[in-house]
Amino acid sequence: MRSGAKVAIVGGVFVLVAGGLGYGVYDVVLGGGEAGGTESASASSEVKTGPPGKEEIQETAKGFLEAWASGDASSAALLTNNETAAEPLLTGYAEEAHVTKAVITPGAAVGTKVPYTVKATVSFEGKTKPWSYSSELTVVRGLTTGKALVDWQPAVIHPQLTEGAVLRTGESSTAAIEALDHNDKVLDKETYPSLGPILDSLREKYGDEAGGSPGIETWIEPADEQLPDTTLLTLAKGKPGKLRTTLDAGAQAAAEKAVKQFSGASVVAVRPSTGSIRAVANNPATGFNAAMQGKQAPGSTMKIVTAAMLMEKGLVSATSPVECPKEATWQNRTFHNLKYFELPPTDTFTTSFARSCNTAFIKLIDDTKDDAALAKEARDVFGIGLNWQTGVVSTDGSVPEEAGGAAAEQYIGQGTVQMNALNIASITATARTGTFRQPVLVPQSLDDRQLATASRSLSPGVTRQLNDMMRATASWGTGKAAMASVGGDKGAKTGSAEVDGQATSNSWFTGFSNDLAAAAVVQSGGHGGDAAGPVVAAVLRAGS
Repeated sequence: MRSGAKVAIVGGVFVLVAGGLGYGVYDVVLGGGEAGGTESASASSEVKTGPPGKEEIQETAKGFLEAWASGDASSAALLTNNETAAEPLLTGYAEEAHVTKAVITPGAAVGTKVPYTVKATVSFEGKTKPWSYSSELTVVRGLTTGKALVDWQPAVIHPQLTEGAVLRTGESSTAAIEALDHNDKVLDKETYPSLGPILDSLREKYGDEAGGSPGIETWIEPADEQLPDTTLLTLAKGKPGKLRTTLDAGAQAAAEKAVKQFSGASVVAVRPSTGSIRAVANNPATGFNAAMQGKQAPGSTMKIVTAAMLMEKGLVSATSPVECPKEATWQNRTFHNLKYFELPPTDTFTTSFARSCNTAFIKLIDDTKDDAALAKEARDVFGIGLNWQTGVVSTDGSVPEEAGGAAAEQYIGQGTVQMNALNIASITATARTGTFRQPVLVPQSLDDRQLATASRSLSPGVTRQLNDMMRATASWGTGKAAMASVGGDKGAKTGSAEVDGQATSNSWFTGFSNDLAAAAVVQSGGHGGDAAGPVVAAVLRAGS
């Protein structure tokens, strides 16, 4: 504890007064109950093992929160399992984040976890503002001491704090921005929470160019200098510079609402004629923009690319008959359809596409005579893996050149294919027009950055057939139910991606309506039309 500090307990409130800094903890006693796993005095010299008991959890959490709230960083750090990492952040809470008062109110322990709320006051150069948030700590058994200790994570201080990051308060390093959609409607984090990391990135990259001035803020400074700061509190606003994006406020609002229906959902909408990104939403709306940065197998939505490749090679057409048996084997790997369905051999390729028949695609592999054909199609026509410059950090998908069974898995969007909602929305946009237009979130004219370009477009004939097959999927195929409420010229493709160790597959869905394409993924959502489908439909109905 700092020299000259005085401690007193007044009416159940733990108070410290030290050089004008006042801290307090309410309700630090977490409740009674018998101890679990405690030892007698005669065994005190033995190192305890096993999970901490209820009484140990209460006492450890109480002691840590009291020490933290009183400003005694060294004592609080001693009650963690990583004193070296904990003390600088606890010290910085007052010295770098300039928190001048804090009241921490713990809730009831749930197992080894203790939730709490923090009501703080931040002051810097005459500017003062209240700051409230919630977090939690976990009590664990020390590996060498056997003592009950707080499992140290930066998120103990603030839920958005990550390894190596620090809290700071001061004049912001970049000017504030007022982000606008393409119709000049204001976009902010409060109304559109999924845009939080995107707006932070835009501010970091374009804030100074937008003509604004910095304010006084509390922010998280990440360990990675390439990542943007995350503003947590604004004590004094700077003059924001206006920054126009390609987003559409109506589509964004619909996307935000749609993803909230599911845990672990992402959606992106793109305008095929321009590549303009109209909406980006994630649930949870955390610092990681999974919709644009995620990497996972996209399931049968990848069949859009596979179908284009097969038709470009002249191996099949939308109206030609193809086999769709229950199972198909390729190089000792057996593939099957959902619930082992099969179609009559006279049914067309459009039917296999609309019904999402895996085996119809697998049985055509022999005829391609090039295991890397799909990877080439994805790159040369659909722009996958060409270092997209969207205006913010994004991942532009990956279809590695494979051989044998690994190449076969790629045909149905499994194996080494890695995509996110942005990539699949772009694939649908390319299929819609026949030409890849790199997705952008801010106009290229803002910074004259180099956009990715594909080496060639699809032929008009293949483009027409792809659109017709996607229309069939939306009107009578696996996407019918999800797309029923969507108007205009519409098409779709469903997907279910199996993930090792996951009981239920991820739900994928992509579709278009007139000049808007959208794609969504719902983790463990099952069939594409059941979970991701309604998310896409909601955005297509609202978009422009």
